Amino acid sequence: MTATNAVPAHDRFYIGGEWVAPAPGYALHDVVNASTEDVIARVPLGSAADVDRAVTAARQGFDAWSQSDWQTRAAALEAIHAKLAERADEIAALVSREMGMPLTVSQLIQAGLPAWSFGTMAQLVRDFPWQEEVGNSLIVREPIGVVGAITPWNYPLHQVAAKVAPALAAGCAIVLKPSEVAPLSAFVLAEIIDSVGLPAGVFNLVTGTGPVVGEALASHAGIDMISLTGSTRAGKRVGELAARTIKRVSLELGGKSANIILDDVGADLEAAVVDGLQKCFLNAGQTCTAFTRMLVPRARLAEVEAIAKFAAEAVKLGDPFDPDTELGPMVTQAHRETVRRYIRKGIEEGAKLLCGGPEPVDGLAKGWFVKPTVFSDVTPGITIEQEEIFGPVLCIIPYDSEDEAVRIANGTVYGLSGGVWGSDPERAERVARRLRTGMVDINGGTFNPMQPFGGYKQSGNGRELGAHGLAEFTEIKSMQR
Repeated sequence: MTATNAVPAHDRFYIGGEWVAPAPGYALHDVVNASTEDVIARVPLGSAADVDRAVTAARQGFDAWSQSDWQTRAAALEAIHAKLAERADEIAALVSREMGMPLTVSQLIQAGLPAWSFGTMAQLVRDFPWQEEVGNSLIVREPIGVVGAITPWNYPLHQVAAKVAPALAAGCAIVLKPSEVAPLSAFVLAEIIDSVGLPAGVFNLVTGTGPVVGEALASHAGIDMISLTGSTRAGKRVGELAARTIKRVSLELGGKSANIILDDVGADLEAAVVDGLQKCFLNAGQTCTAFTRMLVPRARLAEVEAIAKFAAEAVKLGDPFDPDTELGPMVTQAHRETVRRYIRKGIEEGAKLLCGGPEPVDGLAKGWFVKPTVFSDVTPGITIEQEEIFGPVLCIIPYDSEDEAVRIANGTVYGLSGGVWGSDPERAERVARRLRTGMVDINGGTFNPMQPFGGYKQSGNGRELGAHGLAEFTEIKSMQR
């Protein structure tokens, strides 16, 4: 891999309101363009000593910020929102280079949603029920304290904003560890926060790996809450470490979301299949809520196969900066190989390969691309039906009754998201209520950034976004009078 000058190197952490050198002995990590395989930046890998310094600063920052009024917090959030909006094009391009999302989509999601999160939190902090009276008790919500935030690479700034914005709104201080794979937009946020003049220590940024910086945050006695978005494996480890100091834990983890197309869908079948395919392939399938299992009436399986195959084969892969590109690469070479192994496993276990496959993508010698892949006649219980692949791989599963469809949909350890399509809205909602999952789209319902985002079972605990996300960063105190 060759280095480029597309993005300047970062050699400092943001701690205590200053850009400071990492503790001695640190290494630099290459940030690699997923489409070209070029090194575009280098960031330092922190240590437990860096975390300790950041937590000390955050505890001091919390003392000041926790006593601020909502007007002060709202003004800070609005200022951050405005500066994120000013740098939206830069942020979208950074993320597209890091992890390959097509720029046109990146502008809406990777840059647009983070700015939106800070803007809406500025309003929510005004409207939130900070206190209520119950009998002779005054019940108040107070900031939980110092928050350790561990965020992923697939929606790097959006997931950062989903934690930092409500934490600041609640009056908390925060130590952020972004993914070392896609950390550059987090540095932009740190620059913005530095420019708006928050008290020193309220926001701190330390880059590094999960086993070092992430585990140091989860186990640190000075952290009152740990908020992780990542794999279920990482969530289990963080929960184990956090339990030693009985800190609050909020986990947004994996998913294997089912999209049930009911037998009364009628003429809407094509719309249902295409919508489901798009929600499976968003961000090249590197989305925790991806609709990776499509459950269809057995009588209509052949129709669904034809629609899905045609739509998947029409998807254009390539350079994220080409306006015609619809699907980008996997984030790393290692992840591409993981996805290809799953595809091979599906073939070995007898699933019917409609299109795609594990072979290299023609015409794309550089970049970690995977063919959009559709399996059909997938047997419930096989590996690709049970495990999160995190790539552009759809499993079509036939069913014979509504009860069977619900049983299959609920038949994994996950419960993050899902979908239901049907011509009778009341029936579709009734089926949606039977799904053991935190979110359900009915008849193509679109993402609502104010919804409580989170799941059941091993998809995690707690909720992000909107008023429910703000409440996660508060403690409840009752005062009897």
